Amino acid sequence: MFIVLLRFSTNRDKAGAFMDAHRDWITRGFEDGVFLVAGTLQPGVGGGILAGNASIEELQARVNDDPFVAADVVTAEILEIAPSRAVEQFQFLLA
Repeated sequence: MFIVLLRFSTNRDKAGAFMDAHRDWITRGFEDGVFLVAGTLQPGVGGGILAGNASIEELQARVNDDPFVAADVVTAEILEIAPSRAVEQFQFLLA
């Protein structure tokens, strides 16, 4: 399982030009079963994604395809987590 941190970079002001393509990229991630949760990093410093069902190499390639990453609107950091405990609702993440 992975956490993807997408933090705004120096080209943040260009986000509007790439927003539709970025949203489409997120939608594909959910449709492909790789993205589990996505949202805004508060207070408005970028975005975060909880991801699974992919290798680190596959996820890195997917993140590189994000229009925000390609246009340097955000910088991406991928953190790998080996979950060992979860509340009942999230037990499926331990499999």
